[in-house]
Amino acid sequence: MIEIRVIDAAHKADINIPNEPFALFGRMEPSYVDGQWGYREVLLDEKDVSEMCFPDENYDYGEMKENHVFLGAYDGERCIGLAVLRDEWFKYMYLYDLKVSGIYRGRGAALALIEKAKEVSKSRGYNGLYTQGQDNNLGACKFYIKAGFHIGGLDTNIYKGTSQEGKSDILFYIDV
Repeated sequence: MIEIRVIDAAHKADINIPNEPFALFGRMEPSYVDGQWGYREVLLDEKDVSEMCFPDENYDYGEMKENHVFLGAYDGERCIGLAVLRDEWFKYMYLYDLKVSGIYRGRGAALALIEKAKEVSKSRGYNGLYTQGQDNNLGACKFYIKAGFHIGGLDTNIYKGTSQEGKSDILFYIDV
């Protein structure tokens, strides 16, 4: 059984679980019409499906503990998932990172991390959480929608001039 708990200094090594590859099989295309966000899913041809893996972050617990909360998903004593929350100046706490080890994906660990993150944000006086997902990471974008987030913005400039050029970030929000 997966247990979600706050990662403390005694378990600080757990905040650096490695990133693992994920499939890039489509794109989410948001639209904003008459004050309402919507989206469509554009699937890739099977021959164009690929994988991507983010670089490992190498988080420093000591430097980050003042304005971050680390949540771990544990199978026994093994950390198999991580949510990193960051304090913000406005009324939504930032879900800075969310990841689950490949063999545990699809078993509810990420949803359980989101539920715990909502509890933490509420207890700290926030209205909810916000995060971002790259538009070409359709799996992550669909996950956030399934978890109850809604689209609240689109950043089409963030990757200009970088190796990620051509991508956009979709901003997702959830109230508590």
